[in-house]
Amino acid sequence: MSLPQDPMILLSVVNTRLRDFYPSLDELCAACGVDRAALERKLADAGFEYDTAANRFI
Repeated sequence: MSLPQDPMILLSVVNTRLRDFYPSLDELCAACGVDRAALERKLADAGFEYDTAANRFI
């Protein structure tokens, strides 16, 4: 699966999928074939980090 390259759109898509379909970032990454470290790095570069308790990037 291809995720958007724009960090703000990526944030929206990832958080929506985490909210609606996946109980954790690991499960989303596994289901979508996405490298978790690369995803976290891309969103961290835009100023966001994954909050495990909230299951979303903030």
